[in-house]
Amino acid sequence: MLSVKEAQQKILSHFEPLGSSFVALDEAAGRVLAEPIRANADLPSFDNSSVDGFALHAADVSKTGQTLPLTLSVIADIPAGSSADIQLLPGQAARIMTGAPTPRGADAVVMIEDTDSNQHPAGTAAPNFVTVLKAVTSGESIRRRGADLRTGQQVLPSGAILRAQDIGMLAMLGVPNVPVRKKPKVALVSSGDELLPVSEPLSPGKIHDSNSYTLAALAQKAGCDVVRLGVASDRREAVEEMLDQAANLQPDVIISSAGVSVGAFDFIKDVVESAGSLNFWKVNMRPGKPLAFGSYRNIPFFGLPGNPVSSFVGFLIFVQPALERLGGVETAEKAKVKVVLSEGIESDGRESYLRAIVKRQNGSFIASLTGHQGSGNLFSLVQANALLIIPSGVKSCPPGSEVEAWILEN
Repeated sequence: MLSVKEAQQKILSHFEPLGSSFVALDEAAGRVLAEPIRANADLPSFDNSSVDGFALHAADVSKTGQTLPLTLSVIADIPAGSSADIQLLPGQAARIMTGAPTPRGADAVVMIEDTDSNQHPAGTAAPNFVTVLKAVTSGESIRRRGADLRTGQQVLPSGAILRAQDIGMLAMLGVPNVPVRKKPKVALVSSGDELLPVSEPLSPGKIHDSNSYTLAALAQKAGCDVVRLGVASDRREAVEEMLDQAANLQPDVIISSAGVSVGAFDFIKDVVESAGSLNFWKVNMRPGKPLAFGSYRNIPFFGLPGNPVSSFVGFLIFVQPALERLGGVETAEKAKVKVVLSEGIESDGRESYLRAIVKRQNGSFIASLTGHQGSGNLFSLVQANALLIIPSGVKSCPPGSEVEAWILEN
């Protein structure tokens, strides 16, 4: 059997990032940046006030206080969005609003609350004089040009997944169109006479098709456009028709769940090999030992197990890294934490991914299993917030043992 790492490496060797295109800024959230973004201007682009108040010379009011107020002549009113083409001389002040440019000569702003103008309602004209009740130092309440960013400085690296704050930053830089990686397109198929659409009531021997919904949600979360093609019956012609339908969509990847084993009614293997190639691997892991990977009509093909937990885990370990590479995301090893087992665990020696609840107690992460670990028990995965990783060759972990865990993303 292949190790998990060997299987991952074999799969990833077949994938390279897709091309790029420009999208409007308001459509860029969650997309993968195709090029680094550099500042095209200093930010702030001019010295400006961080408060509502009065711009002045700090030296004029260096000894000012409640018992020694100082009155200055107000020569201008500077609202946000205006220019400040004036020269402020010693003994003079200008009323200024938050974000407005500071006038030449001013080196500080006193907050309006520290003057005798703090009770004036909105719309009141600037006074002719203002009495300052508190000393300020040079530079106080002024946001200097370039304090946040300098022209040419890298703001976002290539490969960044654009978050809300990144979108705001690009807007601040005046970037209306953003270079992003093309989204991988995924075609999903299921197979099996036992599967029913979720809208149909169950009948004897039947189950609802859950895997295609799970896998679609995972692929969408990985930044893909997904097409669910439904369920192919256990007939060779039906499987071939479904895979041809998938290939005609020209996706970047085809994913199937179930039907890739060697049972009498498992036709996906034969159909894929008739128009492509297929490696059917046994990976030294549980759940999810059977894994098929190859190509159908020159489109990469993944065949995942039919059991829902095996399908989920197989996607996380093998399919998601491939989709991330297609989408231009740097595939990094998943972050792991050390956890202490609250109960003993028995394993069969394969690298195991066990569903668990991890809680922080007294400075440590404590893990407990979410019931039995059968690969059909999807409810145990619903309850879990982590997957415990039991290394290959380990068959028993007593209570109090320390193991690694992936914390599952929300």
